[in-house]
Amino acid sequence: MGWQCTGLRWPDGHDGPVLGWRNGRRTRGSVLAYGTELGFRASGERTCVGARSNACPTAAPVPERSTGARCAECARLDRAHSVAADTIPDDPRTYRVYLAWFGTGLVKVGITAEERGAARLREQGAVVFSWLGRGPLMAARRAEEVLRAALGVPDRIAYARKRAVRAELPGAGERAGEVAELYGRAVALDGGGWPEALERLPFEAVDHAGIFGIDGPGGVAGPGGTVRAVTGLVDGGVVVGRLVAAAGPDLHLDTGADGVVVVDTRLMTGWALTAAGAGTGNGIGNGIGTGVSVPTVVVGGGPSQDGLF
Repeated sequence: MGWQCTGLRWPDGHDGPVLGWRNGRRTRGSVLAYGTELGFRASGERTCVGARSNACPTAAPVPERSTGARCAECARLDRAHSVAADTIPDDPRTYRVYLAWFGTGLVKVGITAEERGAARLREQGAVVFSWLGRGPLMAARRAEEVLRAALGVPDRIAYARKRAVRAELPGAGERAGEVAELYGRAVALDGGGWPEALERLPFEAVDHAGIFGIDGPGGVAGPGGTVRAVTGLVDGGVVVGRLVAAAGPDLHLDTGADGVVVVDTRLMTGWALTAAGAGTGNGIGNGIGTGVSVPTVVVGGGPSQDGLF
């Protein structure tokens, strides 16, 4: 059995992302470094990853293009313990409300457990964020709803939109300025719905562009500004390239003549993965050239193709 990817994590205390792997009861993490070569091959059939650290009892097959990698029953069980689904209103933990910026004009409001720090923001691919307040779950949830309506910003953004704007980032000052403007409007709502139980937090723009590796001119783009994204793995499909950036669940790989290709690691979950060439035994190969032989699509639109070579 090959190693199954369990997704990309951004734990506090690390300078970069960690790619998780599981092989039966064994687990491990690969700390990723920009400039290194990564390679893996998918084999067999993609199956459900289970729920709440429990394996799927039927190892049900799941679609290649699904980012959830769960069958209907395991997805139901997982969501039954989800803060986002409002299924645990009596959660005693402290929560924080935040504003997250992904690109020009693309901002959302959200909440996360305080104990997680900024990990949730990095997992979402937030280029810049600022905390707004902290307090009990229901107060944080009420503030989220009030701010969404008052500021005209959503609480969810489709990930394809975040990816599409990543290659056209303005400078750090402009990024922080847009968040600061919204923060000012948010704190001006005193008496207009800001929950009393929510403690105000001072403005501080935290910029992840450097951590993500997208701090250069124009963010991350290939020749001519074109970036392609993997739409799903296939049996025998190979992805190999040099890691140049990572954001949220995405790995940005320089595949040589074929340019920059983005791999959403959520599409890797549920597959048995082996190193594409001489690797380290954890699903990552080293020193093995470049190339992608799975379906891709131009980021922002365009037709898909069978592979890049």
